[in-house]
Amino acid sequence: MGGTRYDLGARLSRAEAAGYGKKSASEIFTQNAKGMAHESMNPNGVTFREARDSAVHPNSVPIILGLDVTGSMGHIPHELIKDGLPKLMGGIIQGGVPDPALLFLGIGDHECDNYPLQVGQFESGDEELDMWLTRTYIESGGGGNAGESYLLAWYFAAFHTKTDAFEKRNQKGLLFTVGDEPNLDVLPASAIKEIMGTGQQTYTAKELLDEARKYYDVYHISVLHSDQAVRANVAWKELLGQNCLSIEDHREIPNVIKGIICDRYKSGSSGSVNLGGLDNIEML
Repeated sequence: MGGTRYDLGARLSRAEAAGYGKKSASEIFTQNAKGMAHESMNPNGVTFREARDSAVHPNSVPIILGLDVTGSMGHIPHELIKDGLPKLMGGIIQGGVPDPALLFLGIGDHECDNYPLQVGQFESGDEELDMWLTRTYIESGGGGNAGESYLLAWYFAAFHTKTDAFEKRNQKGLLFTVGDEPNLDVLPASAIKEIMGTGQQTYTAKELLDEARKYYDVYHISVLHSDQAVRANVAWKELLGQNCLSIEDHREIPNVIKGIICDRYKSGSSGSVNLGGLDNIEML
């Protein structure tokens, strides 16, 4: 992560100039026209994504947000770039957590999709986070196999991230996946090798969850916008218990995430945080 801060005033001005509130998803997420993932988000060959402390962010809080970009969930990144992301980051900072470092993952289906995993970088600045989010390819795939590859987020977090929070302070990060399908049960070694470039071991979803939990508090946000999603939510509740968070309105995603983070890090911040323009952003 770099040394930039999340400046809500600058983000508001830049979003207006870029037309985020008026443009369609296809106009903003330009990888869709190319029909392929952005090369910088290709996980093949990635060793680690790192969330490190800096002079600007001396107590970095690593946050991973894995977004389901299959057909029924592909609209979520568009909602985030319009106003959800500044609500999320502004709410976290305003809630007393001045050093959030957010990493986006694009999640698909490793049994069906060409790009079942896309990975950004841990970032804190508004411009950098917008860049990674808008680079995401909304493949809108998935298949009739009763699940998506949310377990890829657990795999990547467990084996391909490093954080100062854990290494210096023995503090876990936070990992959120968002979706409306069940989790696929198995991640074969062959799929890992195809996605990451190396892979010699097959994992069950439970094994990957246990690995991710060594370094992150793991949550899933179930978006209950269909009968199928409601049925999937039952399995998620059995797997994660209270760490499965169920919502009916996808616009509540920023509110749910910031609430969890701020509740965990309740403390007054004396750091220098640029909240310019905060009054112009409606917090959920």
